Amino acid sequence: MKTDATSNGPKLNRLREIWSRGGVTLGAIVTSPSISVVQVMARSGLDWIIIDLEHGAIDPKDAHSMIAATGGTPLVPLVRVPERDAWHAKAPLDLGAMGICFPMTTAATDARAAVRAVRYPPHGDRFWGPFYAPLRWDMSMRDYLNRADDEVLAIGTIEHIDALQTIADVVNTPGLDVVFIGPGDLATSMGLKGDRDHPSVHDAIGRLEAAVLRSPVVLGGVAPTVDQANAMIQRGYRALVIGFDWSLLQGGISVAIDGIKR
Repeated sequence: MKTDATSNGPKLNRLREIWSRGGVTLGAIVTSPSISVVQVMARSGLDWIIIDLEHGAIDPKDAHSMIAATGGTPLVPLVRVPERDAWHAKAPLDLGAMGICFPMTTAATDARAAVRAVRYPPHGDRFWGPFYAPLRWDMSMRDYLNRADDEVLAIGTIEHIDALQTIADVVNTPGLDVVFIGPGDLATSMGLKGDRDHPSVHDAIGRLEAAVLRSPVVLGGVAPTVDQANAMIQRGYRALVIGFDWSLLQGGISVAIDGIKR
């Protein structure tokens, strides 16, 4: 879905360029309504963050401030919405998010709805109202409107075992950019309550990975350790969540106090 305006300025969404050359991007999920946390993350080497409106204590007002806090940095702000309904994507996009992560992408109909929610007509159902997005990206309203379809990411989350039967149709949906496999929810949907290390979960993830890698969609997932991240990159992952704001903070504190005698 290229527009004539794509050549009028530098790419806003650097993730597309990195993935187009086979590169790997690293990100984190932010669950706390904290501008300060985002300011630190945006200047710590991450490629992107997902501002979590599904499980986090964040409302649209917080999201606006957090997206604005990424300004002047290379970090790309993405937003996870709480439901698959398209109207949940409107405000985050108009506030400057460069992608929307939709939960429970289980069928091709879900993927098509995700794509249409982040694209303007005739390719989608997003309508006018980006009052703050052009300000975040330092461009005119007209330029933003002309370029948004080429820049904004449509992201699906595979987190239910039912998706195993439909994954080929999901990942071959035109316009879908990224798929994240959520191991915790996947395991829970199998009656295993977040046990991502169960052999049945490993088998399901392997089958999902294979289907995504046969498609044009970028494969994303959760890598809580360095060893897991490196192994996942070898398997073809190109977008890795290395932690949450709370887990990275907790881990940093644990490292800082480890070995101190008191």
